[in-house]
Order: sequence, then structure tokens, then C-alpha cells
Amino acid sequence: MDREAEELGRRLTEKRQFLAVAESCTGGLIAKRVTDIAGSSGWFERGLVVYSNQAKQDLLGISTDLLAQFGAVSRECAEAMARGLLVMTPAHWAIAVTGIAGPGGGSPEKPVGLVWVAWERRGGRVESEALQLSGSREDIRTAAAQAALTGFLKRLG
Repeated sequence: MDREAEELGRRLTEKRQFLAVAESCTGGLIAKRVTDIAGSSGWFERGLVVYSNQAKQDLLGISTDLLAQFGAVSRECAEAMARGLLVMTPAHWAIAVTGIAGPGGGSPEKPVGLVWVAWERRGGRVESEALQLSGSREDIRTAAAQAALTGFLKRLG
């Protein structure tokens, strides 16, 4: 079983709170992990796969200016994704992930394996973290999903 997902489900249930996720490079892996837990409908509100910039704009309200200035793989975008998720849903908590899983698409400034994760509690402030992951595309996506859940558990209390 998935201990992190089970634990966050237990804690969210105790608090009577809901989680929503916005995933780009992880492509729904976080939502899969939490919905593998029986009873997750009692604490998981929704998951959005916002892979394209257009999806980020349409579903999360990310501005074209932000994307043009900072790019989709940036602290600014990850944080805006988390904020947008809380605006667009009734969830209490948001997790947002954006990055470059590879094998291509990287640059010297934004190499393959760069992932930004953001967490926000409704009424709180957004927190974010950059990760530099390595390995195959699947390794990077799996590690990003794991880091997002582990980071969320730390913040959930």
C-alpha cells in the first residue's frame, strides 16, 4: 500500500478537509496514488492534468504574461497553479507540479529533471520548492510525485 497517500488521507479526514492537485509533468500520477486509496472520495476533491500552457490558462487562470515572462517550468508558474486551483475549486489544500521529465526539452537554464512543486492551504501562503531529479522520464515523474506527497505531509501537520 501507499503509506504517504494513506497517511495524508487519514489526516485530511480527521481535519474534514479536501485536497486538489494540478499536475503537469507528473501527468496524473499524484491523483492516481491518492485515488488508489479506498475512501479517497472523502478527502480528495479533484485532480487536473494541465500539461499544455493552454490548459494552465483555461483551467487555472494562469496568465499568458506569467508564462511568457517565467515559463511553465518556474516557481512563479507552480505557485500560480496552486493559487488557481484554490480559486477554481472548493478544496482546502492544493498541490501543483510542473517540470521537465525528459528525455528532451531541457536547456542549460532549465535542465531535464528540473521540477517545481507548490503547496498551498486555503487562507495560508503558498510554499514552493525546486527539485533537480535524475534518471529516466519515469524515474523523474515518480520522484516528483513522491516529493509532492512527502512535502504535503510535512505541511499538513
